[in-house]
Amino acid sequence: MKLCPGDVDEQYEGCLSFFDVRGQVPRSHVIHVEHTTIDGRTKITVFERGVARLVAHEADHLHGTLYIDQMRDCVDPIPVEQYRGTGSA
Repeated sequence: MKLCPGDVDEQYEGCLSFFDVRGQVPRSHVIHVEHTTIDGRTKITVFERGVARLVAHEADHLHGTLYIDQMRDCVDPIPVEQYRGTGSA
C-alpha cells in the first residue's frame, strides 16, 4: 500500500478490536494498493476518501497494526458514548 502525498484527513475510527472506544486517525485521502488479481496479474487500484480510509484500516490489520497504533502520540481514544456526542460521522 502506498500513501500519496497531499491531503491527509483526521477522522474518528472504530474497530471490533476495541469496540467501546473511538480514536482520531490521520489517513491519506488517496491510497494506491498493489495486489494480485484472481488470474495472477499484478494490479494497482486507487482508493479515495472514505474507501481509502477503510482499505488502509484493513490493510493495517494484515500487517499487525491497529488503528490506535496510527493515532498521534498526543491523542487518546475516547469512549464510544463521548464519540456519539461529537457529531462526526
